[in-house]
Amino acid sequence: MVASAGESPIPDRAIGYRIPLPMISTRNLTELPTIETLRKLTQSLAMLDAILMREWDYRYYSFNSKWAENQQMASMRSGQGDGWYCGFGLPGAFLKGFDHESEMSPWSMEIPKVWPGVLDAVPEVFKPFATEPAFSMEDTTFFIWRGIQDPQRSTGKISFPSTDDPDGSEWMFSILDGDPSSYKAWAEDYYECPVSLPAVQRVYGHAPLTPQLVQELNATVVFETLVADAAEIDYPVVQS
Repeated sequence: MVASAGESPIPDRAIGYRIPLPMISTRNLTELPTIETLRKLTQSLAMLDAILMREWDYRYYSFNSKWAENQQMASMRSGQGDGWYCGFGLPGAFLKGFDHESEMSPWSMEIPKVWPGVLDAVPEVFKPFATEPAFSMEDTTFFIWRGIQDPQRSTGKISFPSTDDPDGSEWMFSILDGDPSSYKAWAEDYYECPVSLPAVQRVYGHAPLTPQLVQELNATVVFETLVADAAEIDYPVVQS
């Protein structure tokens, strides 16, 4: 898709795109990937977005493998203020998100505040993340954590409103089902271009980036321009 000067290449109708299934959410975390699987998946999403969209500001998914010492950071940005941060570090991993239209948005209340229980029970080892200014914690509708030794992910004790997807986690986590077809369907709608499923499958499998793989996804991209992106994501690249 080609944009006119000064025009965002992201179509308005694609902002906030929602894949209806599967139903991973803060109320159903059983299908959310393990820490290492989630790390690799979010790296794959970031690499695919880097190939399909060369302008970083217009990408939906990103990954910084050197966000801080012993810390990596994945993120999703909808373009309208919604999104999540997924941090990986020595304590384990966390997912912090915000959906400004959700029932649990601080801005849906008469006096804006984070919904009771969302941040109240965050363990001490994750408190530095829960108080990090870069994450705009005042804009939070969900916070999930999993310690490196924890058998499962956890959230605070929350009394959820009786509405569909009250915190926005369901639509935001739909891409985390690990199915390459989910990314293909989403990207074709969002970027308005055909996307090769076999190529997505290889990136999901962390196959080393090659000129052929890149061309299969985006014939307009010069392979060498992706080397810096791959290094930031810590995604493997074929050695010439």
